[in-house]
Amino acid sequence: MFQIPPAPKGIPIAFNGHYYGRDHESLVPLNIEEIERIRFQVNIFDWTQEIIPNVTINDLDKDAINKARIEYIKRNPVYANEINSWDDVKFLNKAKLTIKSKITRTAFILLGKEEEEHFLDAAVKIRWNLKTIDNEDKDFEIFSIPFILAVDKVYQKIRNLKYRYLKDCSLFPEEILRYDPYVIRESLNNAIAHQDYSKKARINVVEFEDDHLVFSNYGIFLPKSIEEVVLNDAPEEIYRNPFLVEAMKNLGMIETQGGGIRKIFNYQKQRYFPMPEYDFSDGKVKSVITGKIINEDFAKILNKNPTLLLEDILILDKVQKHKNITDDEFKYLKKYKFIEGRKGNAYLSFNVIKPTENENLQVQYIANRSFDDTYFKKMIVEYIKKFGKVKRNTIDNLIMPKLSTALNEMQKKNKVTNYLSALRRDRSIKSTGYGTWELF
Repeated sequence: MFQIPPAPKGIPIAFNGHYYGRDHESLVPLNIEEIERIRFQVNIFDWTQEIIPNVTINDLDKDAINKARIEYIKRNPVYANEINSWDDVKFLNKAKLTIKSKITRTAFILLGKEEEEHFLDAAVKIRWNLKTIDNEDKDFEIFSIPFILAVDKVYQKIRNLKYRYLKDCSLFPEEILRYDPYVIRESLNNAIAHQDYSKKARINVVEFEDDHLVFSNYGIFLPKSIEEVVLNDAPEEIYRNPFLVEAMKNLGMIETQGGGIRKIFNYQKQRYFPMPEYDFSDGKVKSVITGKIINEDFAKILNKNPTLLLEDILILDKVQKHKNITDDEFKYLKKYKFIEGRKGNAYLSFNVIKPTENENLQVQYIANRSFDDTYFKKMIVEYIKKFGKVKRNTIDNLIMPKLSTALNEMQKKNKVTNYLSALRRDRSIKSTGYGTWELF
């Protein structure tokens, strides 16, 4: 008998000069992010906790402090009757923004005067950028400290327009905001809380017109996966900036224990919108929030099955985005008749008409169902490949007559717009002028 001790925290273990880890039942090489995550287990240095020499409370923004007091009471109502008796020094200590009345980098990030940002670094900024759906810049603005006020300013720049769609069995359109305000604030505050400020890079918020938002910050994603955070509601064991995270929690800026990210997924679910997407490549954390329905069958399935678990919805979301699913996931969706087609080319299915022997109803069902989205996107690409530059109205004339007869003209036109946008994002085609498309 022999015993294998667990690997020591913070030290990746090499075999013959290579690092390995377990992936379910297999042994696979560790990637750079996984190695960094292991090393971070004992990385006790917290950049945000450091005290800034020669800085006093007079270098903090008074409006930011007042805002912090208001938010602190919302999160900590037990102190409502006594907070007015605290001077600013005592309040900052209570809120864990300062250490023994000394100004930390956390206090300066959240409450520091903009004109004195040099005490931190000019890179401690948030950049908002407005782009067209074709990825062309339209507008931008850069926001500096204090971040507790900058969050509201960034939120006000985002054009959170109304989105209209018809609910089942209704002639009256439902109107909602494209993005729930909580989703915007939580995503931005998460980027602030988990930014690796030692990289001296900006936090970015990119708004693509009437389509989606992208939030990005530098630093590896420390939990094992986004699924672990969302599905298991698993608390994070370590944080990059624990002092900053604690202060932001006390001011009601972020959730902890993974609850904030889970709420974002649930808000998207309530709208029948696509689930958020996360990309952890290139040493960054990038989250994408889509502000519209991209697949009507996905929306109908969620509408008619309100008890669906997030785990189920994540699998359905993969299908609507044409991502690979496992054999078990395919069988599971097939069992509940949420998909049609074969694995590798499956598409969402919502049976508007139940099985029937009535031939007229069967014909109507086939006409209503139309083909899957992949079929139409391939048709667009093949057409452009054959004829070169193609006008939008030509593409409309090609696709719209073949779409489901259950859709009205505007819905069909929106469908074509969605196909073009998806192909552009996949770098299959590109726009070369107003209403003109060609191969990428």
